[in-house]
Amino acid sequence: MEEEADETVYWLELLEESQMVNQVVLHPLLDEANQLTAIFTSIGKTAKSKK
Repeated sequence: MEEEADETVYWLELLEESQMVNQVVLHPLLDEANQLTAIFTSIGKTAKSKK
C-alpha cells in the first residue's frame, strides 16, 4: 500500500505542476496522500522491526 500511496502523490504533484486541476481541490488530496504515505511507511517499518 505504501507504494500505491507514493505513486498517488507523484501523479497529484504532476497535476499540480501542470495546473490542469484547481489548486483548491488538489491540495487537500495531496496532503491526505502524503499523510497516508507516511502512515504506511511507519507501519512497514514497525512490521519489519518485529520480525
